[in-house]
Amino acid sequence: MSTEFFASPHPARLSARLDTPLSRWLWLVKWLLAVPHYIVLMFLWVAFTVVGVIAFFAILFTGRYPRPLFDFTVGVLRWSWRVAYYAYGGLGTDRYPPFTLADVPDYPARWDVTYPEQLSRGLVLVKWWLLAIPHYLVLGFLLGGARVVWFSGGLIGLLVLFAGVALAVTDRYPRGLFDLVMGLNRWVLRVAAYVALLTDVYPPFRLDQGGEEPAPRP
Repeated sequence: MSTEFFASPHPARLSARLDTPLSRWLWLVKWLLAVPHYIVLMFLWVAFTVVGVIAFFAILFTGRYPRPLFDFTVGVLRWSWRVAYYAYGGLGTDRYPPFTLADVPDYPARWDVTYPEQLSRGLVLVKWWLLAIPHYLVLGFLLGGARVVWFSGGLIGLLVLFAGVALAVTDRYPRGLFDLVMGLNRWVLRVAAYVALLTDVYPPFRLDQGGEEPAPRP
């Protein structure tokens, strides 16, 4: 695993590599090719919800997120991110996503969260609904609705559509557009980590663009 991937100042870390070349037309049918993943993810997200409830009470009474439950929750979000990157949350690779909750170091889309040894027992009562409200308003604009792999519309969906059209016409994914899409996805997943109780670090209102996490600030 690359040291750059783990050098982020934020505990939730997103990394993406823009593959080249990309097919000019494959993106038109990725919705169909990703159907097996969508089916599996529907069941995983049901389990994700149940695990979240159990984790809520575990944190409330012990101040700790049980490690097996933590790894499962991170794995579901990681799997969802890989599928989104392949399909309509990024279109950044034509490599089919693996069916696994584990990190796959050589896959072009990665996501992970540092395991917290201790979490606030008080914050768990308010951060996933009250404290996250400002971010929910932003995410409503970015995503335009939530589905199995939450990237289904909004600004991200529109920008990815522009990227698909650019691929079809020019055989290129505009780099500036890629960096912006990754920054928006990074924002979404930082918020997801916070509301899923994986971290007490409040998501910054900051657009960190690009495929790699920003370097730690002094």
